[in-house]
Amino acid sequence: MNGIRVTRSLLRRWPLPAPGTSKEDRGRIIVVGGSRQVPGAPLLSGEAALRAGAGKLMLMTGEPWALQTGLAMPEAGVAAIGVGEDGELGTLDAGMVELVRQAGAVLVGPGMATGASPASLQIARAAPLLVADAGSLHEDALRPAAGRLVITPHIPEMADLLGLRPEEVSRRPADIAVDAAARFDTVVVLKGPTTWIAAPDGRLWVHEVDAPGLGTSGSGDVLAGILTGLLARGADPVQASVWAVAAHGRAGRMAARNVGHLGFLARETLGYIPRILDALS
Repeated sequence: MNGIRVTRSLLRRWPLPAPGTSKEDRGRIIVVGGSRQVPGAPLLSGEAALRAGAGKLMLMTGEPWALQTGLAMPEAGVAAIGVGEDGELGTLDAGMVELVRQAGAVLVGPGMATGASPASLQIARAAPLLVADAGSLHEDALRPAAGRLVITPHIPEMADLLGLRPEEVSRRPADIAVDAAARFDTVVVLKGPTTWIAAPDGRLWVHEVDAPGLGTSGSGDVLAGILTGLLARGADPVQASVWAVAAHGRAGRMAARNVGHLGFLARETLGYIPRILDALS
């Protein structure tokens, strides 16, 4: 199966919504994630969303490390969620659920263990637009968000979600992405050196990037944050996904040139995002 290649000329024919002059115009996003084992992942996603132009940011994360999270990112509001004995997020209170309901876009999953956590299920029911990544890629946590959802699995995560072996997904990534998009009524971003973006109506895009250094911890958190930021700015889920994949790939290439082919950190790609979006617009 072939997809439409994501190129600079394609993006210029498909411009992002014009940014407003106020932070209120560019949308409010919420990132829900983190765990005792991986508390920092929401910081990467949150900064990526702001670098992509989102107007306001809230991080919902575990109470034991919420204060440190707020100090690490003074641009963000922080809400503290109770944590279970396993170090994973518990349930959101009614006020948090209402904040999710009022957000422009919500990202759930960075730094969370895979499974249908109570927080993931609450957010899937309440979020107006949802990006599900990492620990929220579980069928029970996706079904309530059908029709207003983007999922961003890499190949092993897609295999787990569909009950397949990773090599089965690797052999037919385009077909798998299209099938999953229809099955879950979602936009699918199947990540890798070749990334496939599938819409529920069967449309398919493909993006290839020569930046092996992007295969590093936190890289997917950055991509998911860019995508969520573009949603908050008013891009539809397909456009936000295509643009985010392109911008993330170019950020990886810029980091490779300026830091090294391998060994750059996911957070070192963040500063390139605004200029890349400017150049592609």
